[in-house]
Amino acid sequence: MSLYDKLSLASTLVVTMLLTASFLPQSPSADLLLLHGHILTVDGKDSAAQALAIRHGIIVKVGTDAEVLEFAGNVPGTRVLDLHGHTATPGLIDTHAHIADGGVEELYGVKLSDATSVAEIVARVKAQIALVKPGEWVTGSGWDEGKLAEHRYVTAADFDSVAPNNPVWLIHTTGHYGVANSLALKLAHITAATADPAAGTIDRDPRGNPTGVLKEESAMEPVTSLIPPTTPEQMRQGILYIQQLLHSEGMTAVKDPDIQQIHWDAYKSLLDQGLLKEHICVLWHAGSTLESARKALAEINSVPRLPASLGDDRLLSCGAKIYMDGSGGARTGWVYDDWLRNPTTPDVTSSGVSNRGYPQVDPAVYQGMVRLFHQNGVPVGTHAVGDRAMDWVVDTYALVEQEQPHPGLRHSIIHANLPTVHALDVMATLQKKYDAGYPEMQPGFLWWIGDIYAASYGPKRGQSLEPFKTLNSRGILWSGGSDYFVTPVAARYGLWASAARQTAKGTYGLRPFGMAEAVNMHTALRSYTAWGSRQMFLENKIGSLEVGKKADIAIWDRDLYAVPTDQVKDLKCLMTLFDGEVVYASPDSSAITAVH
Repeated sequence: MSLYDKLSLASTLVVTMLLTASFLPQSPSADLLLLHGHILTVDGKDSAAQALAIRHGIIVKVGTDAEVLEFAGNVPGTRVLDLHGHTATPGLIDTHAHIADGGVEELYGVKLSDATSVAEIVARVKAQIALVKPGEWVTGSGWDEGKLAEHRYVTAADFDSVAPNNPVWLIHTTGHYGVANSLALKLAHITAATADPAAGTIDRDPRGNPTGVLKEESAMEPVTSLIPPTTPEQMRQGILYIQQLLHSEGMTAVKDPDIQQIHWDAYKSLLDQGLLKEHICVLWHAGSTLESARKALAEINSVPRLPASLGDDRLLSCGAKIYMDGSGGARTGWVYDDWLRNPTTPDVTSSGVSNRGYPQVDPAVYQGMVRLFHQNGVPVGTHAVGDRAMDWVVDTYALVEQEQPHPGLRHSIIHANLPTVHALDVMATLQKKYDAGYPEMQPGFLWWIGDIYAASYGPKRGQSLEPFKTLNSRGILWSGGSDYFVTPVAARYGLWASAARQTAKGTYGLRPFGMAEAVNMHTALRSYTAWGSRQMFLENKIGSLEVGKKADIAIWDRDLYAVPTDQVKDLKCLMTLFDGEVVYASPDSSAITAVH
């Protein structure tokens, strides 16, 4: 064939391809439409819309029904969801929830979060012992003395008659203390002669004998290290269990802090199998020494670093987690003024001195750990409950930023219960100047553990607890979360608590923290969506319903902007979409009509 013939044939083929393409069906502008809804976009103007169009999991149009229908055109095969006036929001985001560990606890431990008496807890442990062999461990979680009729700790003596041959460990709902029975204490070699470890407390009776209650990791570790470890398959099943629950609550993104290799491997395994249908951003456990921080840095460097992600933003490694102090419920947070046993009685240690808590890591060592991560471009999230702890954390962030500016790491203050005026000033400066210093807060603390908080903090400090309105007035962005399994994982409880500031039992009054720091539902929703997405490093992809963002959408049975505050905690999710895929439909979702 001559060159001329070859060129002629090539030209003919090109013309044929172009003509054929012109007669092929055009790719549709959208493959899914949501119509006739009340869509709270949580965009910069807090706009509301009637409808939106989605293509390949991405929002491509937001507007009125007519605008979206015109955009989509009358293309056969386009799916339609008729919302019939129901309210849609961005998928909710929890920026602090131990969902992997919490899921394992839900599946394999004795559930105690709804127990209302010591006797009920003992009965549940007795029932579990009947199912295991002598010598096997019995574990559980979720007890809270603030919800018990006796208003006291559960102790080893409570279990000795029902569990003489099985070691028992029951973690408190805060995760910062738990109770061991006498056999578990014996196996851990904890006796009256055992001194309190550094950064830990062994609770004792008036005669100096351990009660079984152990506070903070250093005191709990002799017991917990004896418990058979979670298996990889248990971790996978725990994640799958909690993912289903998250979907049923309209939640599509979570920051899981304090993970280790077993957690990452479980998430990665589920991702590889196509089973991970949440945006998961993790913080690696950094320990309390420079050596443990270097180990965490090596782990972080062994996986994709930000801004990279795995599975189209389904799994992100978002930094390191450090504990600066303990718990408000355990009275181990690092504070300037004495902790209280009740609103009028100061707490004292077993040695008779006033209790102001303690740091979990040497403050100077903490600065070195933060500096190590910061200089290596790794975001840091620091647990800080007490006001003294918070001051040290924000000052450390300011120090390392001044030494070597690294804007955009978004170092966070986890919990940030009790910021001082100084902490507020520093956070405001950090956010403005370095894109750092963000509180990751848990409004649900005021509710779920509010009764023990009211006792520990007292009426004066309680008014400044979780100061959302002050943060808002100072222009300080924060994000909402549950700290599950500390509180129930459903974000609707946090939304409600942000506005209601009400305790679960009302032991010291239903609103011992006052209402001066309450915020409206517009602000609360933003803290669980748009602001939360920033702490996931995904603000350009999730957190609001705008063109170009992922179609992570929750559809509700009522308009959370319009209903009375008390109804917000009773919101029911009718349907959840993740990347445009329906991952949950409630039995009540028949109110949403699917049109094909």
